[in-house]
Amino acid sequence: MQLKNANILVIDDDPDVLTALRIMLKSLANKVVTEKNPNNITSLLEQEKFDVIILDMNFNGVVNTGNEGIFWLNKIKQIDKKVDVILITAYADIDLAIRSLKKGASDFLVKPWKNQKMIEALKSLVEKKSVKPQISRPTAAGNKIIGESEEMQLVFEKLKKVAPTDANVLILGENGTGKDLVARAIHDQSLRKNKPFVKVDVGALTESLFESELFGYKKGAFTDAREDRKGRFEAANGGTLFLDEIGNISLRQQARLLTVLQNRTITPLGSNESIPIDIRLICATNLELSDLADENTFRKDLIYRINTVDLTVPPLRERGNDITLLSRYFTDMYAEKYFKGPFSFDKEFFSKLKSHSFPGNVRELQYVLERAVIMADGDTLAAEDLVFSGLEKSVTTSTGIQETNLETVEKQTILKVIEKNKGNISKSAKELGITRAALYRRLNKYDL
Repeated sequence: MQLKNANILVIDDDPDVLTALRIMLKSLANKVVTEKNPNNITSLLEQEKFDVIILDMNFNGVVNTGNEGIFWLNKIKQIDKKVDVILITAYADIDLAIRSLKKGASDFLVKPWKNQKMIEALKSLVEKKSVKPQISRPTAAGNKIIGESEEMQLVFEKLKKVAPTDANVLILGENGTGKDLVARAIHDQSLRKNKPFVKVDVGALTESLFESELFGYKKGAFTDAREDRKGRFEAANGGTLFLDEIGNISLRQQARLLTVLQNRTITPLGSNESIPIDIRLICATNLELSDLADENTFRKDLIYRINTVDLTVPPLRERGNDITLLSRYFTDMYAEKYFKGPFSFDKEFFSKLKSHSFPGNVRELQYVLERAVIMADGDTLAAEDLVFSGLEKSVTTSTGIQETNLETVEKQTILKVIEKNKGNISKSAKELGITRAALYRRLNKYDL
């Protein structure tokens, strides 16, 4: 990417600074957006994708500590971890610069800046994007998972560790979270990636079909067996076998499956010969692990066989700004499919999405956005274009046990008050009933 193709956002409460940067950059960049009020950052980032953000560190001209800039830097990174942020301030301070870079800033410039220095900083960041290594992620198309939330980063880390091994993996998660995509990603990043990946929805197999589908049969084994047929285990030999909805199979089916996994051989129906198999097994279920542990419905010895490592895919409602990322992805995908768009979004569009509990998870979001694209009259999607299906039962979220650790409570309270006051330390200290110096000590204590 070159600077001429980049979109740049400038946020500063000084109109002269905004004018100067707009004039300097308008002929160099693709688009330059200026904003005086930092409270509009969230809506701006949800409506448009920026390559670089130039952010002032002090607003309102009352306190010049840079904490307001750190506050808004954290906000930006919560929305888009990949965007580059250049912080600018009239008060040069080595400690402040180091703190800013530790919090995720890409560069730190002092006012008044030299124009050439600013341009070089922008060019360096934009050019760096074009040479960054691309990390594989699964999604609904192209086997890439979209997600930048902390919850999904934990999934990626676990996936990265387990994929190169031959360990059996049990994937847990609600319906529609993308368990099949995670299974495919494990295979694609394993040593078996050039071998078959075979998926079976075992929960949908009847007792009579279970053995013939999984283990195969010989000609004449039953009335309709007109020729030999390989089962899914044999078809996956050397590769990965993915058994979806494993929690729904009967105890009799579980016993049969356990025997195969223990012996690593299968015997097709109508045959007396055992066939050795070499597969990596991945299973998935929407049941909790504690539900599987009920021996009245599921054998514990089978759980241990299929669950060398378990990996939980979080529900969409717990993935924060991933809703925005996925929404943009699906909107672009369906705009291309139906020859519409490109689409922009009004301010209430993402607010309505994020307030929904998404009991159907990513699958539900995908269908909601496909409908919105199909039914849209213009090129702007509004909140009223979002129609949620009545097929899914709403989910009531719970915060669980109330936090009682004193330090944790204090830290959470400080964060809430500072956020409420938009990073203004003086107002926050007054509301908390402590001095500014005392608040700074607590901020340092908790590395905030």
